[in-house]
Amino acid sequence: MRPNILIYFTDQQRADTCGCFGQPLNVTPNLDALAAEGTAFNAAFTPQPVCGPFRAVLQSGRWATDTGCFRNNIMLPTDVKTVAGYLAGAGYETAYVGKWHLASDGDADYHQRLDFFDAPVPPEYRGGYNGFWRAADVLEFTSHGYGGHVFDENGNRRDFDGYRVDCLTDMALEFFDVRDESKPFFMTVSHIEPHHQNDRRHYEGPAGSRERFRDFVPPPDLAALGDGDWREEYPDYLGACASLDENLGKMVAKLKEKGLYDDTVIIFLSDHGSHFKTRNRDAHLCGADDYKRTCHDAALRVPLVIAGGPFRGGGHVGDLVSTGSVPKTVLALAGIDVGDAMIGEDLLDVVRGRDPDRPPRRVFAQISESRVGRCIRTPDWLYSVYAPGVEGSSAPGADRYADDFLYDLRADPLQLRNLAGDPAYFPRRDVLREQLLDWIERTEGFRPEIADGP
Repeated sequence: MRPNILIYFTDQQRADTCGCFGQPLNVTPNLDALAAEGTAFNAAFTPQPVCGPFRAVLQSGRWATDTGCFRNNIMLPTDVKTVAGYLAGAGYETAYVGKWHLASDGDADYHQRLDFFDAPVPPEYRGGYNGFWRAADVLEFTSHGYGGHVFDENGNRRDFDGYRVDCLTDMALEFFDVRDESKPFFMTVSHIEPHHQNDRRHYEGPAGSRERFRDFVPPPDLAALGDGDWREEYPDYLGACASLDENLGKMVAKLKEKGLYDDTVIIFLSDHGSHFKTRNRDAHLCGADDYKRTCHDAALRVPLVIAGGPFRGGGHVGDLVSTGSVPKTVLALAGIDVGDAMIGEDLLDVVRGRDPDRPPRRVFAQISESRVGRCIRTPDWLYSVYAPGVEGSSAPGADRYADDFLYDLRADPLQLRNLAGDPAYFPRRDVLREQLLDWIERTEGFRPEIADGP
């Protein structure tokens, strides 16, 4: 029997906010329980640490530069066959709740061709989700931490007054009372938390977060770097993460109440992490207000837990994996083999095929908006390049890059000492450079140059 599939998706959440990935406070007991009975991926990395581009990857299973969605404010092309499109065609009922971020279309200065910032997303721009819909294209434009609105599948406005995570979850729970019980379902619940509220420049946890988490333990990289805004913002950030977990618990309870839990695979992940403005020292790295557009682990490493079905009892997986593999994994759960039509791998193969003698794994990422960048990460090394003088909001790629940073992760896990300009490490850099160039050539269709630096 084909399983039901639920993606519970958060925004800008670091992996180390979760107990199953090292958080010392009791922030995520419900996720920790799922991890204990399912599979926790200890080294999961996003292929694109920007909201819209990663969402395009998650829905299409293709690189952001392949679909053209290399930055925010670019719509997902309607001719792209999505995960929801495949599953709807295979008899699944689809549902989507929360932040969409793939319908509005305009330039980097927000001169719009299509503007759904505060308007219903038409069915043809919903990426194959053809059923239950409670969403806003740009949720931060229609809501705040408390109060706002989304739109339903008929284009009707749905207002809410309470904390956003609670209200969106309540809307998601409505689906289970109206769904077609003759079909398996595929549902995505896309929360915007713990992402900061852009117009207020503040993380908005539920009331009481500052008191509840005032004695937080700062992640080691933030404490070592010292600057940034984490001292002021982390209690609200953890409060939002705790709310996400509490509402995950509501989803699990509803599945059990409806007798669906044993037949449902739950996938928990985030689009990217947050470095809390600690990596903004160099102008080419990211803007002064940026939280994520870099290849450092603070931005790329994300929580990934899959529970249920064949992932039950998988334990903790230490292999490096890309969340770009989630689409192919979802379709494999439904018995759909897309071959090379999607990037990545079936993550179940990673769980079942762990072999201590095989070559080390590696993951790649594309960086956009504040700059054009590319990087490769292995278990022991992180190597990143950027395109000097190229505007990241207007160009998806470049024909010339320069060394940005190189870290020896065994000696420097917090990524504090840049070795890219150290002659002693040029042999290692050159190996990684060639691997990165090979990947860019396979992925983007051309082989750029990389100059020495920084």
